[in-house]
Amino acid sequence: MAIHRGTLIAASGHGAHLLGGHHGGRILGLVVIIAVVVVVAVVLFRRANARRRRAASAAFLRGSETGSPSAGAPGPEPPVRAGPRPLESGHVARGGAAIVARGLTKRYGEKVAVDDLSFQVGPGQVTGFLGPNGAGKSTTMRMIMGLDAPDRGSVTIGGRPYHGLGLPLREVGALLEAKAIHPGRSAYAHLWMLARSNDIPKRRVEELLDVVGLSSVAHDRAGQFSLGMSQRLGIAGALLGDPGVLLFDEPVNGLDTDGIRWVRQLLRRLASEGRTVFVSSHLMSEMAMTADQVVVIGKGRLIAEASVAEFTQRNARSSVRVRSPQLDVLRPALEAAGAAVAPDGNDTLAVRDLREEQIGEIAWRNSVLLYELAPQAASLEDAFIESTEGDLEYRGDRPTPAPEGGVGS
Repeated sequence: MAIHRGTLIAASGHGAHLLGGHHGGRILGLVVIIAVVVVVAVVLFRRANARRRRAASAAFLRGSETGSPSAGAPGPEPPVRAGPRPLESGHVARGGAAIVARGLTKRYGEKVAVDDLSFQVGPGQVTGFLGPNGAGKSTTMRMIMGLDAPDRGSVTIGGRPYHGLGLPLREVGALLEAKAIHPGRSAYAHLWMLARSNDIPKRRVEELLDVVGLSSVAHDRAGQFSLGMSQRLGIAGALLGDPGVLLFDEPVNGLDTDGIRWVRQLLRRLASEGRTVFVSSHLMSEMAMTADQVVVIGKGRLIAEASVAEFTQRNARSSVRVRSPQLDVLRPALEAAGAAVAPDGNDTLAVRDLREEQIGEIAWRNSVLLYELAPQAASLEDAFIESTEGDLEYRGDRPTPAPEGGVGS
């Protein structure tokens, strides 16, 4: 026992001598050097990440807008940016990627939401998915994404159903519902959760938050976001895996004019990269500027599948706007020449089936004074209304034209 205690005392004394003497100073210095090296390495790593993010952003398209949205309300829309550098894993298929629907049918009780619907969406173009409210657009997109099972028929992405994709976010991205995000989770945490589920690196999250203009609110709770900001976060989620196929259901809802233009330019850029872009919208003027092809449905059935130009030409007729103080003389003369004539405001007619030269000659022969003779090109909106008139699920009252003589005549 005495020997044991002596050994302990000797050991304790020796340890104290090491820490307090010459050897102790060397150990302390070594610890300080290691700490400095670790701190420098962390700083250099962060700076390298920042440089990579700046380099990734340098190639993006930039608009004239600047600024970032705040947490409580949408702010100025950021410039359009095409997307971060592609993932290096090679999971993305582009050239042959496409959506193919064959005989899709979906019922909810007695209601037929989608009825024997077949169409194809090809790569390298923006395809607009158009239809009145209740036409079955959202249901079709849910079936493409495997969220609803069709009662009959099939739909594939790149030749496989959605549930057959190994890492689905790497092959198809979708924004179907902007507010389908846990309100207590931050934008960064939401995207990082999605990224981890599909083996996507963390750098992708930071890059895409910058692309959609949400970097400044990346750690704010998504429940505080406006609809427009939620749309941006949903777009980031769709792009997260750098997929070759993209679906967007009403992506411009909640965005201001600059934001709508930002989305339009982004969709066009994605299609130019060879991706398949399938987007639904009720804004016909926006689709006319964005889409190359259209798939039009009504009451769950296919109405048309064509290019925007072909669909417009097939379903809408151009007209000539004619303004004159002598419509009581001019209108019968135009109708006698085979024109279809309709009132288009005070002292104005919309004339179809005659060219402006023919209308001018008829006016001259009848000594009619013309204030305006202007051709009106057919629009996608006109073609859409004409083609879906008999397939409206919800129809409001149509205004009744006033008698030609005016009120009280």
